[in-house]
Amino acid sequence: MSHLTLPAEGGCRCERVRLKISAPPLLTMACHCTGCQSMSASAYSLSAAFPSDGFEVTEGEPVIGGLHGASRHFFCPHCMSWMFTRPEGLDWFVNLRPTMLDDPGWFTPFIETWTSEKLPWATTPAVHSYAALPAMEEYEALTVEFARSFATAGSAG
Repeated sequence: MSHLTLPAEGGCRCERVRLKISAPPLLTMACHCTGCQSMSASAYSLSAAFPSDGFEVTEGEPVIGGLHGASRHFFCPHCMSWMFTRPEGLDWFVNLRPTMLDDPGWFTPFIETWTSEKLPWATTPAVHSYAALPAMEEYEALTVEFARSFATAGSAG
């Protein structure tokens, strides 16, 4: 497993949209909801929540896709890679698909959500599992625990 070295760069499959991360993640996740299964064409989607001020699109113009609702899912307009999500009303963070980074080897999901909708065979190494989403009041403790484990693992660079 590699370590996250900051700043980190990445991009979509065709490289027309590029991005840069300059802050460590707040939390890493795997989501098993049927919406993520459909959008990722996989058993679950992976995401890493980064502070908005530590995230920037450096090249290209991503477009909104998915359901075009409260969770604004951004895609490359050319290759249609699902790159990141900005949930409405939670503008202080961005959920990046970690595989968009040039080196995603540091990523491990810390929590998994919507396990009530997961495929029976799908497993992750997540430390915490939720049938739906954690209660809003649980996120502070989860981010503190994640930050401690992330720093201990030597992943922040």
